Amino acid sequence: MSREARGRRKRGRRIISVLAIVLFFGFVYFNYFRKEKSEEWNRNLEKIVTVSDGRLDFSFAEVSEKTVGEFLDARKLSLREGDSIFPSEEAPLFSGTHIIIGRAHLMKVAVDGGEQILHTQAMTVGQALEESALVIDEDDIVKPSRDTFAESDMRVVIIRVQIEEVSVEKPIAFEKKTNEDDKLSWRKNIVTQKGEDGIQKLIYKVSRYDGKEVNRKLLDTEVIKEPTPQISTQGTYVKLGKSHTGGASWYAYTGTMSAANPWLPLGSFVKVTNTENGKSVIVKINDRGPFVKSRIIDLDKVAFAKIASVGAGVINVKMEEITN
Repeated sequence: MSREARGRRKRGRRIISVLAIVLFFGFVYFNYFRKEKSEEWNRNLEKIVTVSDGRLDFSFAEVSEKTVGEFLDARKLSLREGDSIFPSEEAPLFSGTHIIIGRAHLMKVAVDGGEQILHTQAMTVGQALEESALVIDEDDIVKPSRDTFAESDMRVVIIRVQIEEVSVEKPIAFEKKTNEDDKLSWRKNIVTQKGEDGIQKLIYKVSRYDGKEVNRKLLDTEVIKEPTPQISTQGTYVKLGKSHTGGASWYAYTGTMSAANPWLPLGSFVKVTNTENGKSVIVKINDRGPFVKSRIIDLDKVAFAKIASVGAGVINVKMEEITN
């Protein structure tokens, strides 16, 4: 290589070295200047922050706080129990940040004999109860209703409703059956089969409000044990003695098969037959009377009604003394 060519190469290398040095210092200066200008621009930048607090909207200018929490503290925007905020209080604050504060309703809930306070942002009573720690069954009664719009200081009453099936055993009364025996004295009644009550199971649907029964509906009846009827034999044989005829009236109401007669022994029995219709009744003489001519007996109203209308007043009868 000639001396001239070597000279040109050396000059080219020196030029490249100088250009590299110029570019390096130019890059350093440019970045430093840009950083200074950026910091100065940020210092001079005016932050604008908007706040939605419940149903109210606000806008704030010249905001210097660095976080959402600092911004709230500076403007005394406090958060109460149950309130929410977005973004969080730790989030950095930029120009154009939109802070949303959700305010909670205070709701008083009367339940299980006490009262609880709920702080909720729910739209309805039902949503507020679902979000709470309270256990509310679908059958429980809520007043006002679950779909009612939730408002601050609202009072809600929960009525516990218990619905269950209850089984109850009750007796079934036995029947009484009587057979007649005309060879057996009318005073005798012989039980040939003892009666015994049966048992039935009644199934109810019972509703209780706060432990107090308010409704009971019969769902089903099941016979567990059939009743055993009582069977007895009633004698009908009557041995009659002396017969008398005359008038009969009724004089009192004692609810017994008794009568009054002027002369028969007290405690004796007679058979009294209405001569117009043939109906008869046996009564016990336990009083004296009647003391009216042509009347031989005063019947208790119950006994009189078995052989005639009480409106008849006086009827003609045959009175037969019973000797057995």
